[in-house]
Amino acid sequence: MAGKKQFDVDTALDAAMVQFWRAGYAATSVDDLSRATGLNRSSIYASLGDKDALYARCLDRYTARYGDSYDQALSVASEEPLRAVRAFFDVTLKRIADPDLPDGCLVTQTTMAIPVLSPGIAARAIEALGLQRARLRTALTAAKLTASDAENFAAYIAAVNQSLAVMSRAGASRKQLHAIVDISLGALAQALSAPRASS
Repeated sequence: MAGKKQFDVDTALDAAMVQFWRAGYAATSVDDLSRATGLNRSSIYASLGDKDALYARCLDRYTARYGDSYDQALSVASEEPLRAVRAFFDVTLKRIADPDLPDGCLVTQTTMAIPVLSPGIAARAIEALGLQRARLRTALTAAKLTASDAENFAAYIAAVNQSLAVMSRAGASRKQLHAIVDISLGALAQALSAPRASS
């Protein structure tokens, strides 16, 4: 059994992800990661990579975990677009309300920190935002919005979704966050009910 790792990589990655999520990339040191994961510095470098590599792995883990939930929420968009988009927002609202998770959104705070990040991590954050818009655009196209409206609402809903995390960190109440979602759904309902121009 020589060489067998004495820790669970998934558990360590989750702990590192929460540390980065709570404090941000710049404010997290390797010593902070050591305390969070229970691993010494050499084990972190040997098993998880340097700080940049570990952050990239955590960001990928975060986007995959919540991306699956967003995809599931939007899967009924062709039949019930408003219910699908509400379920999409609910993924974020439930994450925000979870007392075991840091407030905010790892992708959002990564994007806001782009000026001080390495090009590789900045590119990953931009890619994550692009994937979010793409999944929304696909769902809204399936809901029979025009290509232009689907593109515009995908950008709008993605922006609102990111702002929910920012506002939550700034102390917005659940009532305020739900009101923002309701207003966004009202705007989408109008677009869905508008007469379609012939192409």
